[in-house]
Amino acid sequence: NSKIMDNNNNWILALDAMFPQQGLMSRVQAECANLSCTYIHVLFPGDIGDHVVVMNTRHIAFSGNKWEQKVYSSHTGYPGSFKQLTAAQMHKKDPTAIIKLAVYGMLPKNLTRRTMMQQLHLFPDDVLPDDILRNLTEELPQPREIPRKLSEYTQEERDAFPMLWTP
Repeated sequence: NSKIMDNNNNWILALDAMFPQQGLMSRVQAECANLSCTYIHVLFPGDIGDHVVVMNTRHIAFSGNKWEQKVYSSHTGYPGSFKQLTAAQMHKKDPTAIIKLAVYGMLPKNLTRRTMMQQLHLFPDDVLPDDILRNLTEELPQPREIPRKLSEYTQEERDAFPMLWTP
């Protein structure tokens, strides 16, 4: 029965995580919850929506000074086990953790949350396993064009760029 459910689900690729977190995460959360396809729940009671693949989580962007100001806290319940990490420390430890926690916090707080999280596949780079590449059926459009880095511009393009002020 689980094989039938996997064949009915779409595998959606959210190509890059190179944008500020809140815009991408709300789109990924909506795809994980699959709010528009409620008829699937009637046909397959254990089916909770589409699989969402997010790649390049290593290049996530924060606005402002959130890399140092945003703090993630955890506590195991034992005395002295309260831990706090900044977003930069957590990102260095696990490049997929920030997106995983953001989507987990946006999903409904009920018993289907864990199943929805199992259908979220995060990859720090642009290398995807072959079995996931075979299953991809759709790609979410990018919200805007990814800006190029300064090293990607040629010297002619840099010279032609208007100067704001000259020293």
